[in-house]
Amino acid sequence: MGLISIMGDSLGCSATGERLVSAARDGDFQEAKALLEYNPRLAKYSTFGVRNSPLHYSAARGHHEIVALLIESGVDMNLRNYRGQTALMQACLHGHWKVVQTLILFKANINKKDYLSGGTAIHFAAQNGHSRCVRLLVADHVPSISEFWNIKSKKGKDVSASYSFDEVALSRVVNKKADGGITALHLAALNGHAECVQLLLDLGASISDVTVQDGSTIDLIGAGSTSLHYAACGGNAVCCQLLIASGASLIAKNANGLTPLMVARSWHRNGLEGILSKQPETRTNVLPSPYLSLPLMSIVKIARECGWRRPPQSPSGVEPCVICLEMKCMVAAEGCDHEFCTMCALYLCSTSTSSNSTSTRAPPGSIPCPFCRHPIISFSRLTTTNSIKLLPWTKNSSSLAPTVRLNHSVDLGCTSLRSVSFRKLKAPSICNNSDSETAPCLVSCLRPNLQRSASNRGSVSRRSSSRFTSSP
Repeated sequence: MGLISIMGDSLGCSATGERLVSAARDGDFQEAKALLEYNPRLAKYSTFGVRNSPLHYSAARGHHEIVALLIESGVDMNLRNYRGQTALMQACLHGHWKVVQTLILFKANINKKDYLSGGTAIHFAAQNGHSRCVRLLVADHVPSISEFWNIKSKKGKDVSASYSFDEVALSRVVNKKADGGITALHLAALNGHAECVQLLLDLGASISDVTVQDGSTIDLIGAGSTSLHYAACGGNAVCCQLLIASGASLIAKNANGLTPLMVARSWHRNGLEGILSKQPETRTNVLPSPYLSLPLMSIVKIARECGWRRPPQSPSGVEPCVICLEMKCMVAAEGCDHEFCTMCALYLCSTSTSSNSTSTRAPPGSIPCPFCRHPIISFSRLTTTNSIKLLPWTKNSSSLAPTVRLNHSVDLGCTSLRSVSFRKLKAPSICNNSDSETAPCLVSCLRPNLQRSASNRGSVSRRSSSRFTSSP
């Protein structure tokens, strides 16, 4: 009788856990909140076999409100699935920058490596060209100083001594190597993401790092290849021009004795002949990346200290932020002194591009003020802003307002850097059998006897025709 009781409790917990997984996957905030209030331990539930937690599902779908709710309920934000991928890796893979921003504010580990490819979150963001995710990943390493770009581009030799920041820590994040010595710059160049290549170069990505033959990676080009070899294989002319302008060598040979031009010819990239055939006589001046965001570090630090979420009730007698008209102003932009709430300042730094086209005197990486277009380099706390007494992941902290969004199914943890990077490359002489790497593992758990909330009953009925779905 005791064994039957234990089995009954286990099955009941499993059924409730599947309801939470389904709510996290579909973006049903209200049901997820109700389930976690009923049993907070459900936040640590994981599906059988693939070991994907509700946090993984919500991060892969872009439901940042549910991600914050799960973290507040005590889930380990660095939890891995069976492939060793964290929720941050899933968000970077699919380009959900709001989820990445939420995880960064909660101080998620950006240096975790997955088990299959050894890639970190920045590798997953770079391989699909998600520049917004890349700049959020380095938010704690890019200082809010006006001379940052000049220091990294070696133009500010005299000012580098007056501005000190940990360049080594930034370099470790940007130049982290996956299996085979592949860096984020290799992946961005291979897949033709010029904006991401430009951002990585401004952050200090090394153009001289080469791949190695370690026996565990599928290298279609050859060991000892630079990022220019990979750009030549990918066939994107802009990526090649950016790398050459940054000093990449045209005569460097890999372990197979191939130069970037030879690699381009072997992959029939005829449009790169003129670019890779000879070194340009004069070095091309490249503008800074529009995705470089200098004030991001300052606002991230303030948001962690003072909070960034909307309170359950608007404060009375306090003038609200003129942008959202909901939260009180907590920070001011240095230079123009316009005031913002932390939520609007975070959104501004995470979505805006730099003000290079707005003002010729604007420092590279500054953000234009939405009121006066003055370049913003950093934010400062208002004197009336107090630090929060409770940690942001405690139960008493205010939650985000619910937003229900229904997306199509995505492939959770079923892609590695090898399969995604080389899936786009077509060569008749190379077999790219990656079915086992890309097989869908997202199972729609449909239980007709379990009642779902009204916001998602229509979604469940539409999905009842198929058990396995994958992203297009």
